[in-house]
Amino acid sequence: MPALSEPKKRRHLLGSSNSIRRLLERRWFVVVLALAFTGLGAAIAGLLFTSGITLLRDWRLDLLNEFPAWLVLPALGAFGGMLSGWLVANLAPAAGGAGITHIMGFLRHRSVPMGLQVGLVKLVAGIIAIGSGFPLGPEGPAVQMGGSVAWQMSRWLKAPVAFRRVIVAAGGGAGIAAVFSAPIGGFIYAIEELLHSARPVVLLLVLITAFSADTWADVLGGGGLSSTLGFQVERAYTPLVRFLPVDLLYLIALGVVIGVLAEFYTRYVLTMQRMGNRWFGDHLVLRMTLSGLVLGCVYAFLPDTFHNPTELKHLIAGGQADITLALASFVVLFFSTGLAAGSGAPGGLFMPMLTLGGAIGLACGSGVEALTGHVPTTYVFAGMGAFVAGCSRTPISAMFLAFALTKDLLILKPILVACLTSFVVARCFNHHSIYERQMGMELDSEGRMQQQLNRHRRPFDAPPPPTGPTGGSS
Repeated sequence: MPALSEPKKRRHLLGSSNSIRRLLERRWFVVVLALAFTGLGAAIAGLLFTSGITLLRDWRLDLLNEFPAWLVLPALGAFGGMLSGWLVANLAPAAGGAGITHIMGFLRHRSVPMGLQVGLVKLVAGIIAIGSGFPLGPEGPAVQMGGSVAWQMSRWLKAPVAFRRVIVAAGGGAGIAAVFSAPIGGFIYAIEELLHSARPVVLLLVLITAFSADTWADVLGGGGLSSTLGFQVERAYTPLVRFLPVDLLYLIALGVVIGVLAEFYTRYVLTMQRMGNRWFGDHLVLRMTLSGLVLGCVYAFLPDTFHNPTELKHLIAGGQADITLALASFVVLFFSTGLAAGSGAPGGLFMPMLTLGGAIGLACGSGVEALTGHVPTTYVFAGMGAFVAGCSRTPISAMFLAFALTKDLLILKPILVACLTSFVVARCFNHHSIYERQMGMELDSEGRMQQQLNRHRRPFDAPPPPTGPTGGSS
C-alpha cells in the first residue's frame, strides 16, 4: 500500500472516525455485544491455551520422575515439534510463529489469513509445541487468537473496514489482558504497538474489549473471584518496594545494560530465523522436529530447575535465585528461546523476555549489593519491564505488564525509569521493534507455504452455463 501524504492521512483518519461513529449511532447495542463477545472469545482462547500448556507440562514432569531426562525430553521435543509443524503446514500456515506479527501485518493492510480456523490451529499447535518443551510463551498466540475472534465478529457484524481494523487490534490487546491478567497492559499495547492511534472513539472501543476479556478470564478461570466476597485483586508477587534517590542512578544503569542486551537478543532471534529460512526453506515440519530434538537434548543435560520454565520464573521473580542461577538462566533462555523462535513454532516471546529481564535484574542487583552494600529492591521487576521495552519498543506497555505481576502502584515509577532508559538505548541501535523486523520474514515464508498448500488441492471447475432456453444445447 503506497504511503499517504499528510493531508490524505488526516482525511483518512477523519473518515475512519466518522464511519465508526455512524456505526455506533445506528447499531450501538450490536457493537457493544460484539466487543463483549470478542473479549469472551479472547478469554476462552487464553484460558484454553494456558490450561493445555499446564496439562502437558505436568505430564512431561511426571514422565521425568519415571524415566531419564535424556530419553524423555528429546523424544517429546521431536514428536511435539513434528506434530505441531504438521498442523501448521497442512491446515493453516498463518498459525506459525509468534502471532503478533500477523495482527500487525493485517493492520498494515497486508494480505494475512484471519478467521477461526487460524485461531483453532494456533491454539492446538501452540499447546503441543510449548507443552512438549519449546521455551516460548502463550501471549503471542493469545494475541493472534483474540484478533482472529475479533475479525470473525466484525464479519458477522458486517462492519466497515475502519471498525474491522479497530476491533482486530482490540482483540489482540484482549488476548494479552486475558493471559497476563493485565487489562491496562493489553489496552495500551493495542494502542501503542498495533494501532498507533489515540482517537477517543478508538480508545473507548479498545478499552471495553480489553477489560471485558480480563473480567471474563477472572469469571471463567476462577482467579480473583470469590463466591462470598466477589472480585478480589490477587498479586502474583509481593516484593518489598523501596525507592530511594540513589536508586534512580542504579535503575538508569540497569536500563542501559538491558537495552544493549535486548538489542543483541533481537538480532540473535532474527539471525536464527534467517538461518532457518535459508537452511530449511518451507519445510516447517522438518525444521520444528529437529529444533525440538536439539532443545530436548540441551535441556536433558541441564539441572532439574530448568525443566520447568514456570518454576524458574517464580524463583527469579521471588528473588530466591542466587546470582549463579540468575546468570545461568539468562544464558540458557537467551539461546534456547532464540532457537525455538527461529524454528517457526507457534509461541510468544513476552514471557521469555520477562524471565530474561528478571534474571539480569536479579544478577545486577546482587552485584550492586556486593559492591556497595545497597540493596535495590525493585531491580527484578524493573529488569522484566526494561527487557520487554528494549525488544518491543513499547515502554508503557512493558511497564504495565511488569506491574501486573505485583499490582503495587509504588513499583510503577522504578519500572518506568528502567523501561524508558532501555527503550532509548535500544532505539539508538535500530528504530524498529523485534516484531516489525520479524513481520516481513514470517509473512513471506507463510505466503510461500500457503501457495504450496493450494497447489496440492484439487481446483474447482464450475459447470458450463446452459446454452439453450431449457438448459440443453441449441
